[in-house]
Amino acid sequence: MPEIHVIGAGMAGLAAAVSLVQKRLPVTLYEAAGQAGGRCRSFVDKKLQCVIDNGNHLLLTGNKSAMRYISDIGAADRLIGPEKASFPFVDVRTGQRWCVRPNPGILPWWILSAKRRVPDTRARDYLTVLRFLTAPKGRTVYACAGSTGALYDRFWKPLAVSVLNTPTDKAAACLLRPVLLETFARGDSACQPRIARRGLSDTLVDPALEWLHAHGATVWMRRRLRRLIYTGQRVTKLDFGATNVALGQEDRIILALPAATAGHLLPAMPVPEAMHAIVNVHFRVGEPPDTPHNSPLVGIVGGTAHWVFMRGDVISVTVSAADALAKESNDTIAQHTWHDVAIALDMPHTTVPMYRIITEKHATFAQTPDAVARRPATRTDIANLYLAGDWIDTGLPATIEGAIRSGHNAARAVLQDR
Repeated sequence: MPEIHVIGAGMAGLAAAVSLVQKRLPVTLYEAAGQAGGRCRSFVDKKLQCVIDNGNHLLLTGNKSAMRYISDIGAADRLIGPEKASFPFVDVRTGQRWCVRPNPGILPWWILSAKRRVPDTRARDYLTVLRFLTAPKGRTVYACAGSTGALYDRFWKPLAVSVLNTPTDKAAACLLRPVLLETFARGDSACQPRIARRGLSDTLVDPALEWLHAHGATVWMRRRLRRLIYTGQRVTKLDFGATNVALGQEDRIILALPAATAGHLLPAMPVPEAMHAIVNVHFRVGEPPDTPHNSPLVGIVGGTAHWVFMRGDVISVTVSAADALAKESNDTIAQHTWHDVAIALDMPHTTVPMYRIITEKHATFAQTPDAVARRPATRTDIANLYLAGDWIDTGLPATIEGAIRSGHNAARAVLQDR
């Protein structure tokens, strides 16, 4: 039977492998590192003496690809979050607090309630959403919503920067369209926030590897693909340095690698080059803080931090599009972000707790209109080679949902072409 070779065990590669094994196809999964997960992983930090994630990742119940994947690997009970959609915010400049609470059903009557919508906004301000739903590919987020005052400052900007990891004056507005249609447009049931109960690896990675092993897939760690060897328009060998893998006539390859790595292997293929950083700060505190509105996160407006995540006695901060912040010293980053945390969670400002800073300098590609237009498709000009990854053209931003959907798309393309 033809074998499918999946290169890369990040979210895209794991999702592709699980989908194909479900169809009873033989799959071999290769990972260059010593652990799977890519940019979505956990580890024991010796300084904090606990498990932390390399970065904070939020899922919404309307993320259909991620929820399907988590269900497939039997990990649905490893997500936590409130039973109702709620997004608490605090403006650290003024101390003002509010909570965005979409209502059940598809008719958004929540925007008519001053207690549910962003303060200092009117219901008609939310018609801005139509600009995103109809935005041409060249328009930026700021061009769509920059004139809406409080709604831009307190909703559109925090949402867009966190989802697109790109400043709003450069970020492609069209990428927010599917996000809005699949979550907020479907009401409360589709936009309840979810985070990993014990960590990203425990929820998204380890159960997938266990499932793959249990269902007959072969998984190799520390196998870095050096080059693809061709005969005509087909890949006939995978060169892993010390080992070459010969491919059969009907074998297929899914390349689920970061853009730069894929570009090295396929030099004729244009890949995104500009990248943006994400800075994550993990603080370990003595007592777990109270969670506003029973939410595992709080949005920050007017500060250095963008989102604060809470899991037990670890408080984690995420700053997106953080190229400038990433150049600061660790002490400066910790002091500025803890200032925001202390205001948001009503904690002492004076002493910064023990912390760990993790900077992903190449967290995602710069999701500008030009870069979005250059995203490659799942199928390539090479007959037996397919692409997956959050930078592939899925129509979605470069998020966990986008990565997983790219893996599902690649698996579907392989099945259709067999």
